[in-house]
Amino acid sequence: MSGCTAVPRWTTAPQPGVGEHQTRIPTDLLEALHGLANTLKVPLSSVLLTAHAKVLGALSGDREVCTGYAVGARPPLPLRMTLGPSSWREALLATARAESEVLPRKEAHGHDLAREFETVFALAASGDGEPAEGIVLQVAFVRLDGLVLRLRYRTDALDADCAARIAGYHLTALSLIAADPDAEHARQTLLSAEELRFQLHGLAGPRRKLPDAQAHELFEERARTHPDAIAAVHGRRHVTYGELNARANRLGRALLARGLAREGVVGVVTERNLDWMTAVLAIFKAGGAYLPVEPHFPADRIARTLSRAGCRLVLTERGSTALLDQALASLSGVETLFIDAACEEGHPDGDLELPIAPDQLAYIYFTSGSTGEPKGAMCEQAGMLNHLFAKIDDLKIGEGDVVAQTAPQCFDISLWQLISALLVGGRTLIVEQETILDANRFIDKMVEGRVNVVQVVPSYLEVLLSCLAQQPRELTALRCVSATGEALKEELVQRWFAVQPGIKLLNAYGLTETSDDTNHEIMDGPPRRGRVPLGRPINNVHVYVVDEHLSPVPLGAPGEIVFSGVCVGRGYINDPERTQRAFMPDPHRLGQRLYRSGDYGRWLPEGKLEFLGRRDTQVKISGFRIEIGEIENRLLRLPGVREGAVVVTERADRSKQLVAFYGGERPLDANLMRDVLSESLPAYMVPSAFHWRETLPLTDNGKVDRKALTALAGAEFERDCGPGR
Repeated sequence: MSGCTAVPRWTTAPQPGVGEHQTRIPTDLLEALHGLANTLKVPLSSVLLTAHAKVLGALSGDREVCTGYAVGARPPLPLRMTLGPSSWREALLATARAESEVLPRKEAHGHDLAREFETVFALAASGDGEPAEGIVLQVAFVRLDGLVLRLRYRTDALDADCAARIAGYHLTALSLIAADPDAEHARQTLLSAEELRFQLHGLAGPRRKLPDAQAHELFEERARTHPDAIAAVHGRRHVTYGELNARANRLGRALLARGLAREGVVGVVTERNLDWMTAVLAIFKAGGAYLPVEPHFPADRIARTLSRAGCRLVLTERGSTALLDQALASLSGVETLFIDAACEEGHPDGDLELPIAPDQLAYIYFTSGSTGEPKGAMCEQAGMLNHLFAKIDDLKIGEGDVVAQTAPQCFDISLWQLISALLVGGRTLIVEQETILDANRFIDKMVEGRVNVVQVVPSYLEVLLSCLAQQPRELTALRCVSATGEALKEELVQRWFAVQPGIKLLNAYGLTETSDDTNHEIMDGPPRRGRVPLGRPINNVHVYVVDEHLSPVPLGAPGEIVFSGVCVGRGYINDPERTQRAFMPDPHRLGQRLYRSGDYGRWLPEGKLEFLGRRDTQVKISGFRIEIGEIENRLLRLPGVREGAVVVTERADRSKQLVAFYGGERPLDANLMRDVLSESLPAYMVPSAFHWRETLPLTDNGKVDRKALTALAGAEFERDCGPGR
């Protein structure tokens, strides 16, 4: 179905059959449309067709749409229309030209035409027939004592409510055309007030009242009531709540003694250990902003991070300063403080009790930027606390529970792993890096430490499953595994539950700029839909799927994922230009900030979010707009494919081609892969070459290195793309 404009599937109970929805065009609206058609000297059908094109564009997210065009009893012909950033009048005239060009072909035989559409626009009595095979939606305007809009649709693809909404979109489009033909149609929404209200509020995360204390204050409460309970373990060392709190208090006062101001940035250059935990809590207590810096990062990157953040104080430890010292040689006015020495300066160990506001800056995490210059995302205390309680609530972390801390300190997920248990009387187990690198030792650590909750990336979960297959062990204490950082593949979920049916999986999605995760999908079995959704928004988080003008798109339609509410951070530190591009006032909720993620997704009928890809991975091949993420999602569903990525390269004639890379146990037959993908993707979206690697190259932050793959694709371009390639 090359060039097909797809209709989003929207039903929770697919059943074979055909449904119908019918609504009458109001008489006054019909008269206005006739008047407009006469003024512009176009047939009424062109006006109706323009509304249909607008609806298809809204449902598909495309400006170029294709529908079947049927007049009378003749077979439908493919009709392509383009909806540029223009007025309704201009769109209507362009549609009239396209219609006039297809009409001379109306005698063509349908069996000679490749099926290129999922929808059919029909006039007159042609609306009485059932949709032909392959047609999802038939939109007919039938003359019955006026004009009636009649929709017939496949009930295995759409439900009655969805059909009613689509009919409403057509009526709204016609009303907008009649009301002001010179209005810019792209800035006008087709959504009803009811649907808009549902998307803005009904799909938001549940409202949860947060404690009237900040995260470190909740930890202090636990330290007062249970001072002898073990708070954290690292290797052979452990620390109680009372000891940890007293040490963090002394360190916090050492920071204040050196002039730390409200929201002053404090860098922490340590390994993942108990000193690191002490430093994080001390900074929060003293009202500063935590800035993690890996001690093994290049000196130049450390220097740029400290400089961009305006950091004047750095907490560190002996043995972690080699590259830090090199970085500081190029900076002035930065003071370093050894954690162990500061804790022995004789400061009181009682709680500091400084007033810390919910909107106070809590931390800064630097993420890679598309320009190559890292950007420091700033998040506030309230956003951090909201996320911590989302994890506590959904993972059911409580008193005595053990949470494994596994992520490097420069990844935002490391923070909830580090301190969430401390808020409710649990225990943090900081797992050594050398243990993580040996999957069997890691599993032993989980068992010995009686870990209840652990978070890993899906590729590492693959490794753990392989180890458990070779050496089965009872994970008696483990209650839930959170997967994040990469797409979680259905096949991996199925394999997990085949081996560990009693241990839940949580698919977590979010961004550094939104205080970490914003969506949770909690699973106690494989997904019903054959793909793993991102899940529902967490408490107090609003998620919208919007068009380029930040207006919500129809339910099920693709659009950019944006966030509003307590989760949204302040922006990028000392980077107003990039902040302005991504952070802005929420046009739908007064007084709230909105963050544009650059991720594309859509709502599912269950009220869950599905990830479709990145905005910056959209490409055009042979004139067709392609979302790389969609191809990768299909690639990942192929048996034997454990990880996959698709890149774009140029041929010798400067035309573009898609090249797929995949990881798995062994190479697969490329022709077979191509055939299977062709069953669900149009020909222009099927990669022209498939290259196998045992593992795909990764960037420093653990994501697939697309630049490296693009270089590899270029190097292998001249080779034969046979089986296993």
